[in-house]
Amino acid sequence: MSTEPKTQVTPEPEQEQPAPTGKAQPARRPMAAADWLPTVKTTLAAIVLALLIGAVLIALSSRDVIESLPYFFSYPWDFFSRAGDAIGTSYWALITGSVGSAHAVGTTLVRSAPLICAGLGVTLAFRAGLFNIGAQGQLVLGALAAGYVGFTWDLPPGLHLLVALVAGILGGALWGGIAGVLKARTGAHEVITTIMLNYLAAAVLIYALGKNAFQRPGSDNTQSPPVFDSATFPTIGNLHLGVVVAFLAAGLVWWILNRSTLGFELRAVGANPDASRTAGMNVPAVYTTAMVVAGGLAGLAATMGILGHHDSLSPTMAGSIGFDAITVALLGRATPLGTVLAGLLFGALSVGGVAMQASAASTPKELTEVLQALIVLFVAAPALIQGMLRMKSTDENKTVMAKGWGG
Repeated sequence: MSTEPKTQVTPEPEQEQPAPTGKAQPARRPMAAADWLPTVKTTLAAIVLALLIGAVLIALSSRDVIESLPYFFSYPWDFFSRAGDAIGTSYWALITGSVGSAHAVGTTLVRSAPLICAGLGVTLAFRAGLFNIGAQGQLVLGALAAGYVGFTWDLPPGLHLLVALVAGILGGALWGGIAGVLKARTGAHEVITTIMLNYLAAAVLIYALGKNAFQRPGSDNTQSPPVFDSATFPTIGNLHLGVVVAFLAAGLVWWILNRSTLGFELRAVGANPDASRTAGMNVPAVYTTAMVVAGGLAGLAATMGILGHHDSLSPTMAGSIGFDAITVALLGRATPLGTVLAGLLFGALSVGGVAMQASAASTPKELTEVLQALIVLFVAAPALIQGMLRMKSTDENKTVMAKGWGG
């Protein structure tokens, strides 16, 4: 029996992977342009639909529009003209406030940078089959480490920034690694452990701010000193170098996931850990590595504020960035490019929301959060969008691989 003729139909030349890993075949084929089109169309349709619903909410939140309702059937034009004015004014303020000038674009990029970094951490964990809810806690520990190095160590400029940046990444990586080790060694579900670690990180921050080493001199408030100028990102106008670092991090995550052996193992374990284990991969090590890198990216997100614009450590300094990162990763369908675009969108909505509130329509800023929620809702339910708009359904190339409670 000769086996040579059968070798022409094997997938080795396309995958270019060692034979043992090829047996499990967990990796997905690269996405072609035709594969991206249905996803892009569905996402754009979700955004447009969310904006349409948002327009209705904006109209109904306007006092002038509400005042025209009692005589709607007598003079309907008043209602529609006032509603059109409110919607047009609000959305124009949203656009000009977020991308209408160089200053606005810079503010949007600065606001988007931490969302992109933390979202990349959630995305990378997704691809390994892990649901990282702990970006908030990882961000807090990263901020603690970067802040401490930034306002206590005396180093030359440049070197001080580099050391503080590395400290922030290591702080987040350490906190993420705890959840990774618990998952790898004990099987503890990462959703539970990361949620609990979020609470623990908040408690650690409060405890640290009560100590002299972290407290601002001459103040009883739970607030640290700002970092020294030598540890801050260089700025051009209102744009700091951390924005460039965020985009470089996105490129690095893309390379890791799509061009490296580690990325192949992450995607393989995320698709089928049992098959990956059979193929000889160290699944516990992959889980741990994924959470360490994810935590490091969340720690990098913390440096955008601490080292970017002199934010002091305080109980509220992290805001909701870590939780918003989950939304960004989901909206970006757990891909680096999608996460960057989703982070930019959320940053623009956040900055533009302030401009909407300051516009003549006085639109409540909370409506931008409603818009974000609607966009994510529709993106997370593509079948709903496809059914409403009679779009062709596609189930190929799903990228969010995180398992549920039984995973």
